[in-house]
Amino acid sequence: MSALLEVKGLVKRYGGLVATDHLDLSVRAGEIHALIGPNGAGKTSVFNTISGFYPPSSGSILLEGKDITHTPVHARAGMGMARTFQNVALFRGLSVLENIKLGGHHLMKSGVLACMGFLPSAGKEEFALRSEVERRVIDFLELDNVRHKSVEALSYGLQKRVELARALAMRPKVLLLDEPVAGMNREETEDMARFILDVQEEWGATIILVEHDMGMVMDISNHVVVLNFGEVIASGTPAHVMKHPEVIRAYLGDEVASA
Repeated sequence: MSALLEVKGLVKRYGGLVATDHLDLSVRAGEIHALIGPNGAGKTSVFNTISGFYPPSSGSILLEGKDITHTPVHARAGMGMARTFQNVALFRGLSVLENIKLGGHHLMKSGVLACMGFLPSAGKEEFALRSEVERRVIDFLELDNVRHKSVEALSYGLQKRVELARALAMRPKVLLLDEPVAGMNREETEDMARFILDVQEEWGATIILVEHDMGMVMDISNHVVVLNFGEVIASGTPAHVMKHPEVIRAYLGDEVASA
């Protein structure tokens, strides 16, 4: 399987602080690719640079062989890149359905004036978008019984699921999940892990995730990259990474690693 996303020599500096240091990543199409590491390892900087929220200090990012290093966030969305956030970033006061539909609006051809003027072409597109969201996304993520509820009335776990639904409404080729189970209880975590696997299998999406729940990461990932102080210290299958002495040292300390 070919690499869908490549990161080459990525450097991200904040003043004198080097968050990522000549980082190379290759994410194959259809895989779940996890980035893990202790706090301050550089995971968020890598994630935000790939998604276009931070410009890199140097290096390049390629999507399907095309250099997107300086492509703005909205244009990356149009190329099939979607993401969720560590902290829930939904629009309060809007319903579940309205929040999810917002993810698909970049796919509409009608301009702002056509939508504001309620032109037939815009209405037809809006109806088609709603139908697709209800058929493919809401049913898929088992949100039918809350579709008309305001998002602030939902539990935290359901809000995270709505955020995933909004990303899916963008029809992503690459889906970036920023700590998708942070703050969830065990049942919610198991549900989210199941949905992520279903997205990979049934939607054919390539998934990159940053996550601290090592049990979930090792259960669902095809490939795991471990960062520490902005550098890759291990990369491979979950089984390989779990046994790597540098990974054990980074997470548990030198004494445990040498015991």
